[in-house]
Order: sequence, then structure tokens, then C-alpha cells
Amino acid sequence: MEDEPIIQTTELTKAYGPHIALDNLNLSIPRGATGLLGQNGAGKSTFLKTILGLIQATSGDGSVLGYDIRSQGIEIRQRIGYMPEYDALNPDMDAIHQVRYSGELLGMNPVVAMNRAHEALQFVGIGEQRYREIGSFSTGMKQATKLACAIIHDPDLLIADEPSNGLDMKAREFMISTLNTMVNEANRSVLMASHLMDDVERVCENIILLHKGALAAQGKIEDLKAIDREIEIHVWGGATRLEERLTGQGFRVRREGRVMRIAHTEDDTTTAILQAAAEVGAQVRRMHEYEASLEDLFLAIMDNLGYSVKSSDDLLRSPIEARRVDAPESLGGGAS
Repeated sequence: MEDEPIIQTTELTKAYGPHIALDNLNLSIPRGATGLLGQNGAGKSTFLKTILGLIQATSGDGSVLGYDIRSQGIEIRQRIGYMPEYDALNPDMDAIHQVRYSGELLGMNPVVAMNRAHEALQFVGIGEQRYREIGSFSTGMKQATKLACAIIHDPDLLIADEPSNGLDMKAREFMISTLNTMVNEANRSVLMASHLMDDVERVCENIILLHKGALAAQGKIEDLKAIDREIEIHVWGGATRLEERLTGQGFRVRREGRVMRIAHTEDDTTTAILQAAAEVGAQVRRMHEYEASLEDLFLAIMDNLGYSVKSSDDLLRSPIEARRVDAPESLGGGAS
């Protein structure tokens, strides 16, 4: 059914001894494109491994494309495409045979796999370079090859882990365009894990935010943005006095120089701002409702969880540490 979720979990929990990697997750991910967000150690890797049947949940249930994650892991993995963040390509193979090999691993006939490899590489924009060794590829070409490996069998769901990370502007634009084509024209679903908020917002309609293994936010990006409405003002003269007055009146204020954003929590927020400005002698030169970005939404949610951060990058570790599994160090993992 078109309206059935592609991924659904009920009280999904994964524990490594006393460490809780996933904490009673209740998720319903619709068809289309969904961003999977969260700082390293939030449980994203454990979540993906659990829903793919690679590791067993401690408790709770879940399904992917209608298949049970506990007993039908093979069926799930045959019907999804996975584009990993880490380097998963053989540098000594040419692209066409690398992609063909991925198809054969999925059980495709070698002749069919070769035909599909040509089509997949053409789709991701490197059809002319398909006989070059992967070791000679740029980062963008390697990412495109990984995407071709993931979609050779035309999966209903693509899981893309940091698909645009490390790409130059041209390659990044092409990757975003390709993912959008899959969703909007090929009618496929994408679960995109990324720390690049702009890219997530351009591809995805929905997001899931994990924090310490628990669900911090879930829903449509536009709906979640409405929770954090702000009024932006440009102030000349008395900006500090105005900030102090508004803060003293209970408003949440974010300030960068002469620009202030005030939480739009009441119908008369604009009136209160202008009245406060008149009282302290501040000049408001411009006022409008600020259209929040996904970055703003992410920071607002993390602020509510007790993190004082200036950007989403403040919550990220190095790429090497980002690949460590979400398990205690005593069990070979890297989660705190």
C-alpha cells in the first residue's frame, strides 16, 4: 500500500550490557525522502544495523518494506540499496565490473548484472568513465560508483550514509540532483544520514533526530519548523539595551551584532518588540518573520536537550571516529 510506512518500529531497544544504544524507538517513516540526523554516538549506526537484520534487537519490533526485522533480514537486504560512508570499493577494479559484481552478490544473472551496471553508471553520470580503475577516480566519482552499486537492482528503498560528504560543489550538486530524481521521478524512497543540513533539506521532506539512542524529533521538516518561529529585527542604536529588555520580559533572543531573532511565541510578539525598542531608545530599521532553516531547527532541538552549540558541526567528531560502532569500548565499539 502506498500509504503504509516503509520503516516502522515499536519500542525498539538495543542494549550492549548496561549501555542502551537504542531506547524504545517508536518510528513511522513514510515513503519519500527522510533525513536521519543525530550527533555521533546518537545510535544511527545501531539503528540501521538493527532494521537491516544485521544485529538482533534486545526488545521491541520493527518492519522494513513490510518485512520483519527479526526474522526476514535477508528479504529486507535484497530489496534495499545501501550506500555506505566508508570506502567500500576495490581500487584495482574498473567501475563497470565493480558495479556488476555488486549485482551478482545480490543474486543477479551475470549478463543481466552487466547490462544493469551500464545503466546504473550512466544514471549516476560516469558512464563515459566506466572502464577506468576506481583507484584513479576523484572522490565524487567514487561516491557516484557507490551509488550505482546500491541501485543496480532497482531497490524500493535506498539508504545513503553521508552521500555528499567531501564532494566539491559540482559533484555535490549532481549527487543532490540524482537523489531528487530517484525520489520525485523514479518514485523510490531514500533514507539519508548526513550532517550537511542544507543537503538534507534539499532532498528530504521528513526528518528523524536521534539523541543518545532516543527519539528527539520526528515529522515533516516544514511542520517542525513551525514550532520554532522567530521574528528577525535589524537594530541601530541601543541593541544591547533592547536585548536585555526583551530577555528580561521572558523572550528568547538570539543575537549576532545588530541582527536579533526573537522567539515568536505570542500573537503580539511584534508589538512587544516595538514597545520595548521605544522604551530603551533603540531604532528598529527592519522587521520580518524569519524563515528557519533545518540547521536552525536542529540547533533549537539540541538547545532544548541541554546542548549549548553554535552550529551542527560542533556536535561532530572526526570522520574516523564517526565510523566507530555504537557499542561500549569494552565490546569493541566507540559509543560513550
